[in-house]
Amino acid sequence: MSTGGADEVSIDAPLVRRLLAAQFPRWADLPLSPVPLSGMDNATFRLGEDMSVRLPRYPRWVGQVEREHRWLPRLAPHLPLPVPEPLAMGEPAEGYPFPWSVYRWLEGETATADRLADPVQAATDLAGFVTALRRIDPTGGPGPEWSNAFRGVPMGDERDSLATEARVRPKIAALKGVIDTDAVTAVWEAALAAPAWDGPPVWIHGDLAPGNLLAADGRLSAVIDFGTLAVGDPAVDLLPAWKLLPAEARNVFRAALDVDDATWARGRGWGLAASLPSPDDPFFDDPARAAVALRHLEELVADLQTASPPTA
Repeated sequence: MSTGGADEVSIDAPLVRRLLAAQFPRWADLPLSPVPLSGMDNATFRLGEDMSVRLPRYPRWVGQVEREHRWLPRLAPHLPLPVPEPLAMGEPAEGYPFPWSVYRWLEGETATADRLADPVQAATDLAGFVTALRRIDPTGGPGPEWSNAFRGVPMGDERDSLATEARVRPKIAALKGVIDTDAVTAVWEAALAAPAWDGPPVWIHGDLAPGNLLAADGRLSAVIDFGTLAVGDPAVDLLPAWKLLPAEARNVFRAALDVDDATWARGRGWGLAASLPSPDDPFFDDPARAAVALRHLEELVADLQTASPPTA
Protein backbone atom coordinates (compact mmCIF):
# COMPACT_ATOMS: atom_id res chain seq x y z
CA MET A 1 0.00 0.00 0.00
CA SER A 2 1.25 3.47 -0.79
CA THR A 3 0.67 6.69 1.07
CA GLY A 4 0.85 8.71 -2.16
CA GLY A 5 0.36 12.43 -2.24
CA ALA A 6 2.61 15.39 -1.73
CA ASP A 7 5.15 13.60 0.44
CA GLU A 8 6.46 11.55 -2.49
CA VAL A 9 10.15 12.09 -3.21
CA SER A 10 11.21 12.37 -6.84
CA ILE A 11 13.89 9.81 -7.75
CA ASP A 12 15.68 9.47 -11.07
CA ALA A 13 18.85 7.92 -12.44
CA PRO A 14 20.97 11.11 -12.19
CA LEU A 15 20.15 11.35 -8.48
CA VAL A 16 21.09 7.71 -7.91
CA ARG A 17 24.30 8.23 -9.86
CA ARG A 18 25.22 11.20 -7.62
CA LEU A 19 24.49 9.21 -4.47
CA LEU A 20 26.69 6.36 -5.66
CA ALA A 21 29.52 8.67 -6.67
CA ALA A 22 29.53 10.36 -3.28
CA GLN A 23 29.14 7.28 -1.06
CA PHE A 24 30.16 4.20 -3.06
CA PRO A 25 32.49 5.47 -5.78
CA ARG A 26 33.64 1.92 -6.64
CA TRP A 27 30.20 1.37 -8.19
CA ALA A 28 29.59 4.85 -9.60
CA ASP A 29 30.59 4.06 -13.19
CA LEU A 30 28.61 0.83 -13.56
CA PRO A 31 25.60 0.79 -15.90
CA LEU A 32 22.45 2.03 -14.16
CA SER A 33 18.85 1.72 -15.33
CA PRO A 34 15.40 1.70 -13.70
CA VAL A 35 13.78 -1.72 -13.51
CA PRO A 36 10.57 -2.04 -15.56
CA LEU A 37 8.38 -2.80 -12.52
CA SER A 38 9.99 -1.11 -9.54
CA GLY A 39 6.86 -0.79 -7.41
CA MET A 40 5.11 2.23 -5.96
CA ASP A 41 6.64 2.50 -2.51
CA ASN A 42 10.28 2.25 -3.59
CA ALA A 43 12.25 3.08 -6.73
CA THR A 44 14.55 0.28 -7.90
CA PHE A 45 17.45 0.49 -10.36
CA ARG A 46 19.65 -2.23 -11.75
CA LEU A 47 23.32 -1.52 -11.11
CA GLY A 48 25.80 -3.34 -13.30
CA GLU A 49 25.06 -7.03 -13.88
CA ASP A 50 24.68 -8.25 -10.31
CA MET A 51 23.37 -5.44 -8.08
CA SER A 52 20.32 -3.27 -7.54
CA VAL A 53 19.70 0.05 -5.79
CA ARG A 54 16.45 0.57 -3.88
CA LEU A 55 15.24 3.89 -2.52
CA PRO A 56 12.04 4.65 -0.56
CA ARG A 57 9.71 7.15 -2.23
CA TYR A 58 7.75 8.06 0.92
CA PRO A 59 8.61 8.82 4.56
CA ARG A 60 6.46 5.93 5.80
CA TRP A 61 8.77 3.30 4.30
CA VAL A 62 12.08 4.63 5.63
CA GLY A 63 12.12 2.03 8.43
CA GLN A 64 12.13 -0.76 5.87
CA VAL A 65 15.74 -0.03 4.94
CA GLU A 66 17.19 -0.67 8.38
CA ARG A 67 14.83 -3.60 8.95
CA GLU A 68 15.97 -5.43 5.82
CA HIS A 69 19.65 -4.75 6.53
CA ARG A 70 19.28 -6.02 10.08
CA TRP A 71 17.11 -9.07 9.57
CA LEU A 72 17.60 -10.47 6.06
CA PRO A 73 21.18 -11.69 6.74
CA ARG A 74 19.84 -13.51 9.83
CA LEU A 75 16.84 -15.05 8.09
CA ALA A 76 18.39 -15.99 4.75
CA PRO A 77 20.44 -19.02 5.93
CA HIS A 78 17.25 -20.67 7.20
CA LEU A 79 15.16 -20.16 4.05
CA PRO A 80 14.86 -22.56 1.10
CA LEU A 81 14.56 -19.80 -1.55
CA PRO A 82 16.96 -16.90 -2.20
CA VAL A 83 16.05 -13.53 -0.68
CA PRO A 84 17.63 -10.09 -1.18
CA GLU A 85 21.18 -9.77 0.11
CA PRO A 86 21.97 -6.26 1.41
CA LEU A 87 25.43 -5.11 0.30
CA ALA A 88 25.49 -1.51 1.50
CA MET A 89 23.29 1.08 3.17
CA GLY A 90 23.44 4.62 1.83
CA GLU A 91 22.79 7.81 3.78
CA PRO A 92 20.59 10.83 2.99
CA ALA A 93 22.45 13.18 0.65
CA GLU A 94 22.26 15.06 -2.66
CA GLY A 95 18.78 16.32 -1.80
CA TYR A 96 17.48 12.80 -1.14
CA PRO A 97 16.21 12.65 2.49
CA PHE A 98 16.17 8.92 3.33
CA PRO A 99 18.55 5.99 3.83
CA TRP A 100 18.73 3.68 0.82
CA SER A 101 20.17 0.30 -0.12
CA VAL A 102 22.36 -1.61 -2.53
CA TYR A 103 21.46 -5.31 -2.90
CA ARG A 104 22.67 -8.34 -4.78
CA TRP A 105 20.62 -8.73 -7.97
CA LEU A 106 18.24 -11.70 -8.07
CA GLU A 107 17.41 -13.18 -11.47
CA GLY A 108 13.86 -14.04 -12.43
CA GLU A 109 10.56 -12.64 -13.63
CA THR A 110 7.42 -11.83 -11.68
CA ALA A 111 5.86 -15.17 -10.77
CA THR A 112 2.49 -14.87 -12.48
CA ALA A 113 0.35 -18.00 -12.75
CA ASP A 114 1.09 -18.39 -16.47
CA ARG A 115 4.84 -18.43 -15.79
CA LEU A 116 4.61 -21.40 -13.44
CA ALA A 117 5.21 -24.67 -15.27
CA ASP A 118 3.73 -26.66 -12.38
CA PRO A 119 1.45 -24.69 -10.00
CA VAL A 120 1.28 -27.62 -7.58
CA GLN A 121 5.08 -27.65 -7.33
CA ALA A 122 5.00 -23.88 -6.84
CA ALA A 123 2.47 -24.33 -4.00
CA THR A 124 4.74 -26.90 -2.36
CA ASP A 125 7.82 -24.70 -2.73
CA LEU A 126 6.02 -21.66 -1.39
CA ALA A 127 4.60 -23.57 1.56
CA GLY A 128 8.12 -24.78 2.34
CA PHE A 129 9.34 -21.18 2.34
CA VAL A 130 6.53 -19.98 4.63
CA THR A 131 7.03 -22.94 6.98
CA ALA A 132 10.78 -22.28 7.22
CA LEU A 133 10.19 -18.58 7.89
CA ARG A 134 7.71 -19.34 10.67
CA ARG A 135 10.14 -21.72 12.36
CA ILE A 136 12.84 -19.08 12.81
CA ASP A 137 13.12 -17.76 16.36
CA PRO A 138 11.12 -14.50 16.40
CA THR A 139 12.80 -13.10 19.51
CA GLY A 140 13.46 -9.39 19.03
CA GLY A 141 11.69 -9.26 15.69
CA PRO A 142 9.61 -6.20 14.76
CA GLY A 143 5.91 -6.36 15.55
CA PRO A 144 3.25 -4.77 13.34
CA GLU A 145 4.14 -1.08 13.10
CA TRP A 146 3.75 2.00 10.92
CA SER A 147 6.70 1.29 8.60
CA ASN A 148 5.68 -2.30 7.82
CA ALA A 149 2.07 -1.24 7.20
CA PHE A 150 0.92 -3.05 10.35
CA ARG A 151 1.10 -6.43 8.63
CA GLY A 152 0.33 -9.25 11.02
CA VAL A 153 -2.19 -7.35 13.16
CA PRO A 154 -5.30 -9.22 14.32
CA MET A 155 -8.20 -9.14 11.89
CA GLY A 156 -10.40 -6.16 12.75
CA ASP A 157 -7.52 -4.15 14.24
CA GLU A 158 -8.01 -0.49 13.38
CA ARG A 159 -4.36 0.49 13.07
CA ASP A 160 -3.48 1.79 9.61
CA SER A 161 -3.16 -1.46 7.64
CA LEU A 162 -4.81 -2.27 4.34
CA ALA A 163 -7.25 -4.55 6.20
CA THR A 164 -9.22 -2.05 8.28
CA GLU A 165 -12.98 -1.58 8.27
CA ALA A 166 -12.43 2.06 7.31
CA ARG A 167 -10.68 1.00 4.10
CA VAL A 168 -12.35 -2.26 3.15
CA ARG A 169 -16.05 -1.48 3.41
CA PRO A 170 -15.96 1.73 1.31
CA LYS A 171 -13.97 -0.09 -1.37
CA ILE A 172 -16.54 -2.87 -1.50
CA ALA A 173 -19.37 -0.33 -1.70
CA ALA A 174 -17.63 1.47 -4.56
CA LEU A 175 -17.77 -1.74 -6.61
CA LYS A 176 -21.57 -2.07 -6.46
CA GLY A 177 -22.79 -2.95 -9.93
CA VAL A 178 -19.37 -4.33 -10.88
CA ILE A 179 -19.24 -7.31 -8.52
CA ASP A 180 -21.60 -9.13 -6.17
CA THR A 181 -20.92 -6.87 -3.19
CA ASP A 182 -23.02 -9.03 -0.86
CA ALA A 183 -20.87 -12.06 -1.63
CA VAL A 184 -17.66 -10.08 -1.18
CA THR A 185 -18.94 -8.60 2.07
CA ALA A 186 -19.59 -12.14 3.30
CA VAL A 187 -15.89 -12.95 2.77
CA TRP A 188 -14.92 -9.93 4.85
CA GLU A 189 -17.40 -10.64 7.62
CA ALA A 190 -16.30 -14.29 7.83
CA ALA A 191 -12.73 -13.07 8.32
CA LEU A 192 -13.80 -10.69 11.09
CA ALA A 193 -15.85 -13.41 12.79
CA ALA A 194 -13.06 -15.99 12.72
CA PRO A 195 -11.32 -16.72 16.03
CA ALA A 196 -8.12 -14.74 16.52
CA TRP A 197 -4.67 -16.31 16.26
CA ASP A 198 -3.95 -17.88 19.65
CA GLY A 199 -0.45 -19.16 18.97
CA PRO A 200 2.82 -17.31 19.49
CA PRO A 201 3.64 -14.56 16.98
CA VAL A 202 5.72 -15.84 14.05
CA TRP A 203 7.85 -14.30 11.31
CA ILE A 204 5.78 -13.15 8.33
CA HIS A 205 6.85 -11.72 4.99
CA GLY A 206 3.66 -9.67 4.93
CA ASP A 207 3.19 -9.25 1.17
CA LEU A 208 3.60 -12.54 -0.69
CA ALA A 209 1.85 -11.15 -3.76
CA PRO A 210 3.06 -12.20 -7.23
CA GLY A 211 5.04 -8.97 -7.58
CA ASN A 212 7.28 -10.10 -4.72
CA LEU A 213 7.83 -13.63 -6.02
CA LEU A 214 10.27 -14.41 -8.83
CA ALA A 215 10.21 -17.35 -11.20
CA ALA A 216 12.86 -18.74 -13.55
CA ASP A 217 12.44 -21.64 -15.96
CA GLY A 218 8.86 -22.09 -14.79
CA ARG A 219 9.67 -22.49 -11.09
CA LEU A 220 9.79 -20.15 -8.11
CA SER A 221 13.32 -18.80 -7.84
CA ALA A 222 13.30 -16.09 -5.14
CA VAL A 223 11.22 -14.06 -2.69
CA ILE A 224 11.87 -10.30 -2.67
CA ASP A 225 10.75 -7.07 -0.97
CA PHE A 226 10.71 -7.73 2.77
CA GLY A 227 9.62 -4.20 3.58
CA THR A 228 6.54 -5.51 5.42
CA LEU A 229 8.55 -8.06 7.41
CA ALA A 230 7.09 -8.49 10.88
CA VAL A 231 6.34 -10.89 13.71
CA GLY A 232 2.60 -11.45 14.10
CA ASP A 233 -0.45 -13.40 12.93
CA PRO A 234 0.59 -15.77 10.10
CA ALA A 235 -2.73 -15.39 8.23
CA VAL A 236 -1.41 -12.57 6.05
CA ASP A 237 1.13 -14.90 4.41
CA LEU A 238 -1.72 -16.91 2.87
CA LEU A 239 -2.10 -14.20 0.19
CA PRO A 240 -0.67 -16.32 -2.66
CA ALA A 241 -3.44 -18.89 -2.16
CA TRP A 242 -5.78 -16.55 -4.02
CA LYS A 243 -3.47 -14.06 -5.72
CA LEU A 244 -1.27 -16.63 -7.46
CA LEU A 245 -2.40 -20.26 -7.18
CA PRO A 246 -5.27 -22.01 -9.00
CA ALA A 247 -7.75 -23.99 -6.91
CA GLU A 248 -6.01 -27.37 -7.07
CA ALA A 249 -2.67 -25.86 -6.10
CA ARG A 250 -4.34 -23.75 -3.40
CA ASN A 251 -5.48 -26.92 -1.68
CA VAL A 252 -1.93 -28.28 -1.76
CA PHE A 253 -0.62 -25.03 -0.29
CA ARG A 254 -3.13 -25.16 2.55
CA ALA A 255 -2.49 -28.83 3.31
CA ALA A 256 1.28 -28.35 3.32
CA LEU A 257 0.93 -25.52 5.84
CA ASP A 258 -1.72 -27.39 7.87
CA VAL A 259 -3.86 -24.23 8.09
CA ASP A 260 -6.86 -24.34 10.43
CA ASP A 261 -10.24 -22.97 9.35
CA ALA A 262 -9.97 -19.77 11.40
CA THR A 263 -6.55 -18.82 10.02
CA TRP A 264 -7.74 -19.61 6.50
CA ALA A 265 -10.75 -17.32 6.97
CA ARG A 266 -8.51 -14.51 8.22
CA GLY A 267 -6.20 -15.15 5.29
CA ARG A 268 -9.17 -14.69 2.94
CA GLY A 269 -9.77 -11.35 4.66
CA TRP A 270 -6.22 -10.22 3.92
CA GLY A 271 -6.57 -11.53 0.36
CA LEU A 272 -9.77 -9.53 -0.04
CA ALA A 273 -8.22 -6.35 1.35
CA ALA A 274 -5.23 -6.72 -0.98
CA SER A 275 -7.40 -7.34 -4.05
CA LEU A 276 -10.02 -4.59 -3.85
CA PRO A 277 -9.51 -2.13 -6.70
CA SER A 278 -10.25 1.44 -5.76
CA PRO A 279 -10.64 4.53 -7.98
CA ASP A 280 -8.20 6.51 -5.79
CA ASP A 281 -5.50 3.81 -5.73
CA PRO A 282 -2.93 4.45 -8.49
CA PHE A 283 -1.95 0.77 -8.46
CA PHE A 284 -5.24 0.01 -10.19
CA ASP A 285 -5.01 2.76 -12.80
CA ASP A 286 -3.99 -0.01 -15.19
CA PRO A 287 -7.22 -1.72 -16.39
CA ALA A 288 -5.38 -5.05 -16.62
CA ARG A 289 -4.46 -4.87 -12.94
CA ALA A 290 -8.05 -4.06 -12.02
CA ALA A 291 -9.30 -7.03 -14.07
CA VAL A 292 -6.88 -9.37 -12.30
CA ALA A 293 -8.02 -8.02 -8.93
CA LEU A 294 -11.65 -8.71 -9.80
CA ARG A 295 -10.75 -12.30 -10.72
CA HIS A 296 -9.06 -12.66 -7.34
CA LEU A 297 -12.27 -11.49 -5.67
CA GLU A 298 -14.19 -14.17 -7.55
CA GLU A 299 -11.74 -16.80 -6.29
CA LEU A 300 -12.15 -15.58 -2.70
CA VAL A 301 -15.94 -15.70 -2.94
CA ALA A 302 -15.86 -19.19 -4.43
CA ASP A 303 -13.49 -20.35 -1.72
CA LEU A 304 -15.78 -19.10 1.04
CA GLN A 305 -18.83 -20.70 -0.55
CA THR A 306 -17.18 -24.12 -0.44
CA ALA A 307 -15.72 -23.70 3.07
CA SER A 308 -16.94 -24.96 6.39
CA PRO A 309 -17.52 -22.36 9.13
CA PRO A 310 -14.31 -21.61 11.08
CA THR A 311 -14.06 -22.98 14.58
CA ALA A 312 -11.87 -22.08 17.50
